[in-house]
Amino acid sequence: MAVPAEQLRLGRTEARLTQVEAAKRLGVSQPYLSQLERGQRGVTDRLARAAMKLYRLEPTTLPVPSEPPTAGMQRERLVRQLAALGYPGYSHLRPGPAVNPAIVLLEAVSQDDLDARVTEALPWVLMRYPDLEWGWLLAHAKLRNVQNRLGFLVEVAGELAENRAEEPSAKRLKEAEQQLERARLAAETTLGRETMPAAERNWLRRNRSPEAARWNVLTSLSAEQLPYAG
Repeated sequence: MAVPAEQLRLGRTEARLTQVEAAKRLGVSQPYLSQLERGQRGVTDRLARAAMKLYRLEPTTLPVPSEPPTAGMQRERLVRQLAALGYPGYSHLRPGPAVNPAIVLLEAVSQDDLDARVTEALPWVLMRYPDLEWGWLLAHAKLRNVQNRLGFLVEVAGELAENRAEEPSAKRLKEAEQQLERARLAAETTLGRETMPAAERNWLRRNRSPEAARWNVLTSLSAEQLPYAG
């Protein structure tokens, strides 16, 4: 999904730039920018990133690929992408290139071995960017059979949004949760802990939260324990 033409035009006007000024700073011609704003040309990935930075658009306007990369993104790359999205826990790191948060979420929930600090960041991403490209994210989560992991995280994020009285975010997350509920799998899974010892698995089956049990996820993660929950 590319930056919508209308959003490109509104971003420029809100930045108080003429087409001539914006075109110069984006490195394109004014007629070309005019065509982009009228939806007559597609926005390239490079131009989408430049427009996001120039107009201060949300990263949810960045394009998502029709086919995401093969699961297996390196932890360092995920961490720097989370830093680029503004996650407070990684504010001390140099951020990587900005990407659509839907891509970060899909790659993170697709990992079978994920650092706990990265896992803790995911409900924050969902709460911070509730208007992400849900259709794309849900479709590819189902293709990878990770909808239970995502559904659990969405429910945790929704609980956080409700606790903070962030009603628009809570409403959007509840809608996504309901969509995922219809695709919930019976198979047991974890949140990036597939090598978990059998003893720990047995303990979590008895002691996990009702939310984790509903999504059949073996995890002790809860909204209350997240570092940004207070």
